Amino acid sequence: MPQTLTIGAVLTAQELADTATQALIDEARLSPKPGLVDSRSSGAHQDLTLDLMVRSARSLTPTFYALALHSWQRPADIALRQEVGRLGRAGEAQMMAETGGVNTHRGAIWAMGLLVSAVAMQPENLIPQHIAQRAAKIAKLPDAFSPKKFSKGSHAVQRYQVPGAREEAQSGFPHILDCALPQLHHSRTRGASESEAQVDALLAVMTRLSDTCVLSRGGLPALEAMHQGAQAVLDAGGLQTRAGKQRLRHLEQRMLADNTSPGGAADLLAATLFLDRVSVA
Repeated sequence: MPQTLTIGAVLTAQELADTATQALIDEARLSPKPGLVDSRSSGAHQDLTLDLMVRSARSLTPTFYALALHSWQRPADIALRQEVGRLGRAGEAQMMAETGGVNTHRGAIWAMGLLVSAVAMQPENLIPQHIAQRAAKIAKLPDAFSPKKFSKGSHAVQRYQVPGAREEAQSGFPHILDCALPQLHHSRTRGASESEAQVDALLAVMTRLSDTCVLSRGGLPALEAMHQGAQAVLDAGGLQTRAGKQRLRHLEQRMLADNTSPGGAADLLAATLFLDRVSVA
């Protein structure tokens, strides 16, 4: 297996890993994000800071690099699924060591790791839908070595009977392809700044995602408030308009009052930024 790969004749494996890491950092720094850690505050979180999020993201670069190497031009089979799972769990352990046991990017490791692997599987095919389909093929395969452990997300999935991060990946990341990427491109076309377009992309996901981070903290009423509030911002023209900014403040006030944070949507935004940077139309 080569130690330096050329992804689509543009990106090496290291550059691919760096792109994934930078997408996580850019998502963390992006402001204003309702309920989430950003450059202004820690949002609804008591145990997270921006510095911690950035350090956590950087600790994952070797994991993404290893995923790119091990997935290079390989088919989606059981062997690859188990290797992706093993590397992901090793990355999670490294993340936890860096953060002192705080879960900063567990969901992001799953989504981003699959997409990094999917790009490396067929580096000559960088169409977003095709990358997502390859990631879905991996996600659908069983991993006999995956530990059966409790998480707040899995508990919310069972309690509220909604799809979670696993189902999102197995479905080919519909909230990225149908919500975030189209909104990101639409807002750019309408003259939004890059940060405004990225926040709009986050809001597009928040209008529809059954975010288990929100459900685990605030239940169905908080989730519905998030859906309606995010849609109201976009209906007002997004973050580039005065009305959109005002409605975003209202949404943020409600989410802070509910002590909720759309962590699932944030993970998908980071994955969206990654796909946007490595893919071709």
